[in-house]
Amino acid sequence: MPKRQVIEIPGLVPHGSNPIPTAVKIGNLLFTGSIPGQDPATTTTPDDPAQQIALAFQNMRRIVEAAGGTTEDIAKVEVRLRDLALRELVNAEWVKMFPDPHNRPVRHVSRADLMGNTVIQLEMIAVL
Repeated sequence: MPKRQVIEIPGLVPHGSNPIPTAVKIGNLLFTGSIPGQDPATTTTPDDPAQQIALAFQNMRRIVEAAGGTTEDIAKVEVRLRDLALRELVNAEWVKMFPDPHNRPVRHVSRADLMGNTVIQLEMIAVL
């Protein structure tokens, strides 16, 4: 059995045609590549930033659950934004996903040049 378990989510194609998995589980650790604000039902990225940000958080949840965990297992989240003014939209989704201020993962937000209409990418590490 391979040491690395690849985690994929139907309809979620974060790396297009590049040969990169969505996430990898090694032992009890889960690592993701970029998690987009893509709609898995349509494989498209909506133009609305609020919708895209909400979808990115939903996709993060889908990934950790597909690996056998919950959002309680998320230890660190990297947030890349096209425009740092979108931070308030991120904060709203953050508080929805992690409502207890004493039980949240660490987070780092940075500005990034993202392709197409993409306004957000998440990346996470979880301990399952």
